[in-house]
Amino acid sequence: MPGIRSTGPAPRPTPAAGKESSLTLDRGLALLQAVADADTEAPTISDLAVAIGASRAAVYRLLVPLQARGLVRREGSKVRLGLGLLQLAAKVAPQLRVAALPALRELAEAVGATAHLTVADGDEAQAVAVVEPSWTTYHVAYRVGTRHALHRGAAGRAIGLRAEEAPWTGSTGELQPGAHGVAAPVRGVLGLRASVGVVSLDPMDAEAVGPAVVEAARLIAEALR
Repeated sequence: MPGIRSTGPAPRPTPAAGKESSLTLDRGLALLQAVADADTEAPTISDLAVAIGASRAAVYRLLVPLQARGLVRREGSKVRLGLGLLQLAAKVAPQLRVAALPALRELAEAVGATAHLTVADGDEAQAVAVVEPSWTTYHVAYRVGTRHALHRGAAGRAIGLRAEEAPWTGSTGELQPGAHGVAAPVRGVLGLRASVGVVSLDPMDAEAVGPAVVEAARLIAEALR
């Protein structure tokens, strides 16, 4: 009847509508990835249309919510990544730290050495989580945020280990005189280049410590997936 509104539950989206939303989200993410993949040269709307297999009109529509959230910015017909991505990126390290701490704590206590999660940042390795053992008389102090070249130290080199290579790697005195390190890569987490390692002032039995480090890396990978 006129003037009477239904108080029943709102109709649920049809499966077709849900599928369309999923496809739109997938295309929006593909568009963001295409902008990122362009590196220093900003792609044009036409470039992006070709990259994601969509029309120019579709690209314009997909850019609207990305621009509103600061994830991309327009410069005429060209598109660049937006500063909003920096805000998202700033949330990554704390979440990595939370996910890694239980496995790092177990590793540090079991081995009696300082355990750390290190990630690749360009051509450098950066420690994002560190746990020191509670029962040792002395141990290496290793600060979160410490950086060093990827090709130096067990933590950096482990990040680049391929699956067919040794499951862990070691180093002695490369970053700090008298310090010994063992590290293994974190595998199977999309977009993450990282390693888990331990560092000690005493020599370590790599055959005993290596498997423990590999297991900690596996546990952290599971926590992040």
